[in-house]
Amino acid sequence: MVFLWILIISISAIFLLDRLIERMYRYKIEPHQVTPDKYGLAFTEIHIHAARDAQLYGWWIPTSPDTPTLILVHGWSRNLASMMPYIQALHPMGYNLLAFDARNHGSSALIKHPTVGTFSEDILSALDFVIRSDWASNKGIGIVGLSIGGGAAINVAGWDDRVKSVIAVGAISHPTEVMKLEFQKRKIPDLIPWLLFQYMRFRFGMDFERIAPVNNITHAHADILLIHGAEDATVPLAQGQELAAAGDAERTHLWIVPGKGHSNCNAHPQFWEKVHAFLQETLPVL
Repeated sequence: MVFLWILIISISAIFLLDRLIERMYRYKIEPHQVTPDKYGLAFTEIHIHAARDAQLYGWWIPTSPDTPTLILVHGWSRNLASMMPYIQALHPMGYNLLAFDARNHGSSALIKHPTVGTFSEDILSALDFVIRSDWASNKGIGIVGLSIGGGAAINVAGWDDRVKSVIAVGAISHPTEVMKLEFQKRKIPDLIPWLLFQYMRFRFGMDFERIAPVNNITHAHADILLIHGAEDATVPLAQGQELAAAGDAERTHLWIVPGKGHSNCNAHPQFWEKVHAFLQETLPVL
């Protein structure tokens, strides 16, 4: 009888943890409603082969085969159209642009548990696409990522020396820190997320330390500009400061944007000036 009760409790706990994980990952997947041609920019729809035979939907927005390419990475629950302000600003600077939907976002393939790790895998797939493409003879490549996309960009810079320059806006430092904050906002005891993380490691093989940007930035040879809103309530400034402290002091720079939060740093009057100056220094258009 004792064994039966242990079995019932264990099954119930697994069921509840699975439902909690499902709820944690739930968001509305929305395809883009606007394309670059609305702003007079020529583009080509592309499909990128991704991990586990998935497909990523994307846009190739060319300037010249002889100029560097920037890979643009949206944030959690968004799609590539959310990068339109960046497309409009970066294209006139002379860069080829590749924007794509991460898996389980926009028009790309579905997966069950998207993480900063799967975002990172998708950037690697986009990086391979650019390197193998005949569209870009200049193989200088940078990444511009927002939020989880910024964290994934840092991961890829730590894993792959083909990345020369990274701009990460509101980047996460560690996936569990972001999730813990969401539990705290809901006044859920710390024991619950701890149990959840242990369960996710055991059930799904999630290695949070391997995909934590704060652990990978230490291996990056790219120049990195961290941009973080001083009033960011989604990914607190402390995470940007943690990333800056872990990175190479000569290659990693942090700009704290006064008065801005998580999604509006690009509205600061000095934003594009700083971005342009950093790119011209680290990935110049000649």
